[in-house]
Amino acid sequence: MKDRIGHRIGTLLLAAAAIFAVAGQAHAKPSLTPEKLLSSAEQCQKSLYASKEKQKYRHNWILCIERFQSLAHRFPQHEHAARSLFIAATMYTKLHVFSGKEQDLDEAIRLYKHVSERYAESNLADDAQFKIGEIYYENKNDLTQAYVEFLKVDIRFPSGDMRPRARTMLDKLSAVLAKRDAQRTEKRESGDSQGLTEVQGIRHWSTPNYTRVVIDISRPVKYESHIIKEDPNLKKPRRLYVDLKDALVKSDITTSIPIDDGLLKSARAGQYAKETVRVVLDIDSIGGYKIFPLHDPFRIVIDVQGREEKEAKEKSEKEEIPRKKESEVVAESSKPGVKIDRQRVRRGIRKEKNADQSVTLARQLGLGVRKIVIDPGHGGKDPGCFVDGIEEKTIVLELAKAMAGKIKEKLQCETVLTRDKDLFVPLERRTAFANMHKADLFISLHINAHKQDDVHGLETYFLNMATDERAVMVAARENATSEKNISDLQKILNDLMLNTKISESSKLAHEVQKGILLDVKKRFDKVRDLGVKQAPFYVLIGAEMPAVLVEVGFITNDMEKKRLLSKPYIEALANGLVAGIERYVKGIEMVNRGR
Repeated sequence: MKDRIGHRIGTLLLAAAAIFAVAGQAHAKPSLTPEKLLSSAEQCQKSLYASKEKQKYRHNWILCIERFQSLAHRFPQHEHAARSLFIAATMYTKLHVFSGKEQDLDEAIRLYKHVSERYAESNLADDAQFKIGEIYYENKNDLTQAYVEFLKVDIRFPSGDMRPRARTMLDKLSAVLAKRDAQRTEKRESGDSQGLTEVQGIRHWSTPNYTRVVIDISRPVKYESHIIKEDPNLKKPRRLYVDLKDALVKSDITTSIPIDDGLLKSARAGQYAKETVRVVLDIDSIGGYKIFPLHDPFRIVIDVQGREEKEAKEKSEKEEIPRKKESEVVAESSKPGVKIDRQRVRRGIRKEKNADQSVTLARQLGLGVRKIVIDPGHGGKDPGCFVDGIEEKTIVLELAKAMAGKIKEKLQCETVLTRDKDLFVPLERRTAFANMHKADLFISLHINAHKQDDVHGLETYFLNMATDERAVMVAARENATSEKNISDLQKILNDLMLNTKISESSKLAHEVQKGILLDVKKRFDKVRDLGVKQAPFYVLIGAEMPAVLVEVGFITNDMEKKRLLSKPYIEALANGLVAGIERYVKGIEMVNRGR
């Protein structure tokens, strides 16, 4: 009897459980599939586009946009993820027509960029990149940035169907930008409607033996400098002044700056005449100075040297063994570059085949290498070259830190970085930094780029006249200036550089290039040697020690881009750079020991 009752109770319990299960299933929410999310988003979009009244209210747009974004967020690998983000970006662009808010365009750019970079294999990736260019061109009226974005279509998606349209836009923008630049140049030269050039400020970095003063100016001007002797009767010190033609001093800048570093007492600017600004440096005790311009933005740099260092250099020059006549050196450094037709396929690069074997200044003085300044290029607001969200500034900083540790371990040298974090440092400050630290060597690290994605390789530069057209282009990019300004800069290089410094930098460049190639080739194949070359880099001008600039690969080349993101490659580059420096240092030590 008990068994029957127990059996009935069990049966009833099972039946109740089944009923509750069915009821629960009836009330459960249906699972959200990608297809259902897409359908919901498309219905929302269709309803919105069908009603002009709905389009007047922002929340209606955001509701639909968020539904498309939800699909990509929940199912990022789904076949419709890229399309959903593309539609969301397009809707933000349309919303801007009603809202007029810049933030809507920025959101559209962000989403299009996500499609272009995260879903690079999607057939919408090149469309998204093209749309970014369109927004800068049509909505933001930023023609320069539009050119850059259309250029990305040409470089990153050579097989994409948007490439022909991108090239059409590039041709169109090239003509517009060239015309605009020509008009600016014409106005600048004629002075029409632009008025006087503004002196925007004075900056300086100094030590007891070296001072760099920078005069910031709104656009290029003609200038001349003079030294005024001390006048005891008027209690006036010796002065160096620079007169800026067709210029005025802004009323809201600090026009007098105390320096008191042992070389200069102060720097001050004033309206000397109606159309002339005079910048005066009150001299305490200086041995020599150099003045040269830098471009984009235009500024005039004044490097002042202490008496003791000048006297030491003059003494070393007197004791120096015979070498080539100055006229011969100037003639060699002024050899005309090789002209290359821009329309032709790049066929090669002219290289400096052999290092200058003359006895160098550091060797004559019996100096070793004790302190090395490493300069990770770019930083902060200046990302350098960037592709697919990968930025040059981040990679070179990682490489610089890796080098610093190895130099300390292997060479027992002190190492200082021009920046140890994501910080913007002006080009003229980097060299001043090395000079102020009295560095024995200066190594500037960079990553290359080229419009042809098959171009790759490693190359090292030292400061001098450019010997080929691509060297001019690389220098223009790293200097953030035009090729015309580079051409102008080459004309004044002979007045800025000592031949011993060029010779020493040449030797360092060859050792560094050899070092990189040997170490990288041990672990990687298809490593191309682009050689040692010379070009006028702003970051090297005024360096009072052997200085080189190293391009450690091309971010526009798929193979090297992947390598630059890998720790083994960074490790190999760091090992090679340090090995090259070590060979250079040992070369000096061998000479010092009389070998």
